[in-house]
Amino acid sequence: MIWSVFTMKLIVGLGNIGKEYDGTRHNVGFMVLDELAKREGISFNKVKNEATLADFMFKGEKIILAKPLTYMNESGRSVRPLMDFYKIPVEDVIVIHDDMDLPVGHLRLRQKGSAGGHNGIKSLISHLGTQEFKRMKIGIDHPQRMSVVNWVLSRFTKEQQNQLERGINEALAALDNWIDTDNFMGTMNKYNHK
Repeated sequence: MIWSVFTMKLIVGLGNIGKEYDGTRHNVGFMVLDELAKREGISFNKVKNEATLADFMFKGEKIILAKPLTYMNESGRSVRPLMDFYKIPVEDVIVIHDDMDLPVGHLRLRQKGSAGGHNGIKSLISHLGTQEFKRMKIGIDHPQRMSVVNWVLSRFTKEQQNQLERGINEALAALDNWIDTDNFMGTMNKYNHK
């Protein structure tokens, strides 16, 4: 039997493509991946299955970063074929996305669950045929005086930037922990208490 030379993990950041969406609340998944790529000294220079990709090696494991180019509501259309192409099982996939039920920058890790009204997650559940995939939710707060659509497409206030940066740094630390230990439950226990 031939074993592959290395195992792989797929880290998916959800967001909307286009300059007009840069820095919006809905794009926090993209922001985490951009920061991770910057830290690793890599760039998103490859396009496959309607996603822009970057990758790096860690302890003999290939880590693939993917930003779907399908717009948020069709994210699953890109992620499913990527998993199939790279033969990555669902347990080695994590999806990073925004969550209105958490304060700005707060982190919540989940092993599975419903879409909770998030259209990107709805699309993933539909295309993957399961709710059992890892999520990293990053808080964007709840709108007070505007519609949900306008809220998720708005930008963070100056006051919120520090909280957001802390949240992104914490997200990177949690990703490091998961990649290093391959123990998502342990990572959840470490980072969900805040």
